[in-house]
Amino acid sequence: MLVIFFGLLFAALTMSTFGAGPAHADEVGTDKYDYVLAGNVQFDGKPLEGVLITVKGGGISEEVKTGADGKWKAGVPEKAKYTVTLDEDTLPKGVIVAKGGNVITAEFGLTKVKSVNFFLGEGERTTVSFFDQFLNRFVNGLNFGLLLALAAIGLSLIYGTTGLSNFAHAEMITFGALMTLTFAVTFGLPVWLAIIIAIVLSGALGWSLDAVIWKPLRRKRVGVIPLMIVSIGLSLSLRYLFQFFYGGQTEQLPGSGLADLHLGPVRLSPIDLASMGISVVVLLAVAYFLLRTRIGKATRAVSDNPSLASASGIDVDRVIRIVWVLGAALAGLSGVLWAYFRPGVSWDMGFQILLLVFAAVVLGGLGTAFGALLGSIIVGLFVELSTLVLPSDLKYVGALIVLIVVLLFRPQGILGRKERIG
Repeated sequence: MLVIFFGLLFAALTMSTFGAGPAHADEVGTDKYDYVLAGNVQFDGKPLEGVLITVKGGGISEEVKTGADGKWKAGVPEKAKYTVTLDEDTLPKGVIVAKGGNVITAEFGLTKVKSVNFFLGEGERTTVSFFDQFLNRFVNGLNFGLLLALAAIGLSLIYGTTGLSNFAHAEMITFGALMTLTFAVTFGLPVWLAIIIAIVLSGALGWSLDAVIWKPLRRKRVGVIPLMIVSIGLSLSLRYLFQFFYGGQTEQLPGSGLADLHLGPVRLSPIDLASMGISVVVLLAVAYFLLRTRIGKATRAVSDNPSLASASGIDVDRVIRIVWVLGAALAGLSGVLWAYFRPGVSWDMGFQILLLVFAAVVLGGLGTAFGALLGSIIVGLFVELSTLVLPSDLKYVGALIVLIVVLLFRPQGILGRKERIG
């Protein structure tokens, strides 16, 4: 009888402890990272369950929902500025964010835990119409597509003139952003001057890589596959060299926190407007270079048929050297704009969009600069517009699915030409 009595007592205590107690906060990433953002969503003293919280910054984007106790936790990799957004559509009917807005910028102090709380109140939520959401994301997609185009055109020109699929192009993108960070933040130069220096150094990096690695390999007539493997090794080496010197944290460039401008239903920051303007001007300049200048025409000739171009008196090695400098400079500028779009500079930021750059080049047509531009715009628009119907975590996957579908019907790409094999 005593055994049965104590068994029943233990069972009752167990049920009261694990069954009837309050649910723990929903947690994401707390087992991976040392730093934690946490909050408690309540209204009139009652916890709200299932409220969606999004945390962005430090190179991550996490979503977490409040538990039955109204609490939530999200692990983050470092002490950086994070944007915490409460999705008002997941609040109960008649409850809104009363003051302070549904977006909070959180920054850690001396501890590893930062509390982020939203003030809720009664009222009617103001919802954004589908058209306004579409317009906002269309403009953001256009901005993203333009900065992708800067990197994709350089990659496409390099492939067209050398036949090399350069996986180290991602590190050229990262290099431009890191040089801007170095001269603007570390050395304290004006950001516009730091960007110019970064572009010049990016071009110098392209020249150096061609002179030291690619030209000697071309002279030895190394095949395309070994060259691609060399580019992968170079990519890994440069990427971890960046991590060694700059660390694994994410740093912000000057001007990243400027307030948005309201142009009708469209919200853009001054940096976004400048980014789009710079991209358009540079792309027009590249188009003029390819269509109107002597070197540009020689570049197109080498891309079309290197042997015939050489027989016609064109210095193929000189053209390829110019293409490497131009491609690296465009990649460096793309990296600066990508650092503002993300936002933040990190050691692997170029690798994060490398697949999208390749997708844009293949979608537009291998070796065609204007095809790379068109492919980049399509990829950028689809990435942003797809979030209207897809979770944000799947937007990059959706762009690659579009690439596969297009290539099933047009294997040479949109502006590519058919080639006979054999």
